[in-house]
Amino acid sequence: MSCRIGITLGDVTGIGPEVALKAIAAEPTDDTRYLLIGDADHLHHLNERLALHLHLRPYFDPEETGRVGIINPLADPLPSEMAPGSPAAANAAVAWLADGAKRCLRHELDALVTAPVSKEAIVRAGHAFIGQTEFFAQLAGTDRIAMMLLGQDERGRWLRVALATTHVQLKLVAERLSRAKIEMVIELAAQACRDLGLSRARIGVCGLNPHAGEGGEFGDEEQTLIGPAILAAQHRQLEAVGPMSADTLFHRALHGAYDAVVAMYHDQGLAPLKLVAFDTGVNWTLGLPFIRTSPDHGTAYDIAGQGIANPSSMTAAIRLAKQLVANKRARDV
Repeated sequence: MSCRIGITLGDVTGIGPEVALKAIAAEPTDDTRYLLIGDADHLHHLNERLALHLHLRPYFDPEETGRVGIINPLADPLPSEMAPGSPAAANAAVAWLADGAKRCLRHELDALVTAPVSKEAIVRAGHAFIGQTEFFAQLAGTDRIAMMLLGQDERGRWLRVALATTHVQLKLVAERLSRAKIEMVIELAAQACRDLGLSRARIGVCGLNPHAGEGGEFGDEEQTLIGPAILAAQHRQLEAVGPMSADTLFHRALHGAYDAVVAMYHDQGLAPLKLVAFDTGVNWTLGLPFIRTSPDHGTAYDIAGQGIANPSSMTAAIRLAKQLVANKRARDV
């Protein structure tokens, strides 16, 4: 059975379409079928300009056998020239995200890979938009989700980081944390390890405060929230360890002591991840009823249209999606 991967183009005034086409062109020919959800004119022009020679076909039916199809849920094509982050591009990006998610929920697609969007441009265009993770959770009708970023360094050592909070002001992090939320993210991180086919699911959990609170000297969240969440996870037979100081936990995780890390806030988890895998990191939304991955970078307006965008992170996102589909099918047999 072929693997059906949808790819939303993101903000077309950024590098999303370029890295999507480059990644597909570089993938070996196998039984994967790609559905590009976005503007056909932009894709055909870019395919020709980059000399990728992809055979891009209009998409009409989920049973079609072409390798790369294109569909645009919008009635009208986008203008050929738009300023970076234009409202037209932002509105289209949101429509394409919604279309891709709905196709996954209808089981027309096995996984969705999403090219970068600009939250600022989308909000400026009039949408109440926190991020793609939250957008998909709302469409799927679930609040049991977490953002995991994962990638490997040049020596093949992995970091997998799940976030207890995502796009939250630093001064609000402590009040947004709860024992239930931390326990849920530990559970989702452990399930992610199983979905990846790892032989172990040992989860290292960060503290919130310096030195994990130093026994309450620097804050009590480790004692009142994080520690109890870890104990609850352990009572459910999950191998969770902590809370530990983040300044040592990530080093130990990179060297194999832990299979995934739960970080308390965005930069606590993403700074070490991007140090290890800046070009190849992947964003994976845990807890959705469908597989969704994304490259771990933004729209890069400053280099858009120059043909120099690095597709490595998009390639990694596509390959992770394919791996997760294959693993799921193997478990379901």
